Amino acid sequence: MAKVTLVITCSKCRSGYFKKGQEYIVEDLCPPLCHELWSNIYPFIFVFQNEVKLDCGNVRAQMFGAICSDESRAGVCGEVIEE
Repeated sequence: MAKVTLVITCSKCRSGYFKKGQEYIVEDLCPPLCHELWSNIYPFIFVFQNEVKLDCGNVRAQMFGAICSDESRAGVCGEVIEE
């Protein structure tokens, strides 16, 4: 199963959960993220853990960018870690 690294790219989180630059590694369990952000990014994590590539700009890659559904308070960049 592929590992996915998540980097917080921006944060205006009202609960103070995230700071810009924080990193998380996702293996088989959900990292300590709020449910709004996790529910937006889980589909990407799932496909990457199953070795799928997605359209990312003009290329196919195992990376994505996403924002929180709670008024875009947090942003994240995810990418498969090559082992």
